[in-house]
Amino acid sequence: MAQQKKRTEIAELGEFGLIDKLTAGFAPRNASTVRGTGDDAAVLAPPAGERTVVSTDAFFEGVDFDLTYFPLKHLGYKVVTAAVSDILAMNARPSQLLVSLGVSSKIPVEALQDLYEGIAFACNEHGIDLVGGDTRASMTGLVISVTALGHAAEERLVYRTGAGQNDLLCITGNLGAAYMGLRLLEREKRVLADIADPEPQFAGYEYLLEKYLKPRPRTDILAALADEKIVPTAMIDLSDGLASDLMQLCRASKCGARIYLDRIPIAKQTTALAEEMHADPVVAALNGGEDYELLFTVPLSMQEQTMRLGLVDVIGHITPESTGCFLVTPDGSDIRLKAQGFPESVRE
Repeated sequence: MAQQKKRTEIAELGEFGLIDKLTAGFAPRNASTVRGTGDDAAVLAPPAGERTVVSTDAFFEGVDFDLTYFPLKHLGYKVVTAAVSDILAMNARPSQLLVSLGVSSKIPVEALQDLYEGIAFACNEHGIDLVGGDTRASMTGLVISVTALGHAAEERLVYRTGAGQNDLLCITGNLGAAYMGLRLLEREKRVLADIADPEPQFAGYEYLLEKYLKPRPRTDILAALADEKIVPTAMIDLSDGLASDLMQLCRASKCGARIYLDRIPIAKQTTALAEEMHADPVVAALNGGEDYELLFTVPLSMQEQTMRLGLVDVIGHITPESTGCFLVTPDGSDIRLKAQGFPESVRE
């Protein structure tokens, strides 16, 4: 007979006992962290001559994640990725993190420990200090708010506003995999809803599941850009889908863009599952979202340096604002881009 897993109610520990238990294993490692958890506020000392960059994200159960199929350890890792990706999009190094929770009574302490195990793994992997947070009761399921901080020299900071005429549009990784991973999970949940011992069919699509459940922030890109002495003219992280995020960048930079369909990187598993589900992999790539890749622009003169990175694809170029944003098909047809956004997210 299987041993029943221990369940500790949050009320047994109380708010402060819970916070102490969840944050016990987090020790500061960055020189910029003067004081982390355990006080009324964190104390930080930004490196001399650098600017502090701050971003926040909120995640709601039933809107941004479904605990039916989302392992809490993976969820912990993913919320760190989402927050850190915004810092990376500023060409800054992530250094600190604050996590606040809204918790319903249905969640035991052990589940929250799993969540924080995922957070700790991500923090350890990327050299980030957890320096604070809060917990509150929630009547609507689990709510997670994450604030990330980072630093960069002022001359290396990158905004959405700097894209210039004829700049190259570059993208890291591939697109649409996270969305198709979500579609796969939703399909199996629906098909197996009334089955006592469900056995979901994930074989052959493990990459898609990882891209949705445990996406990795592109911290490697910052190091590669620095090695090649490249400072992008504009950058944005891809959380809402290529079409939507490209249009946000163009709106901020007061420009247009042309991207080419045959240059958009799409993984084989994304295409295979899309075909199996009678969906269009290009739509997944354009409008899926939550890829947490980076879209950035560089001057045309830096094309050779950019290609040496080996981590990016050049998918198009910047045009005058009056031309708008278009997808160019292999036969030369122009399709005006529309911002659809990620179905499970309303975050920017």
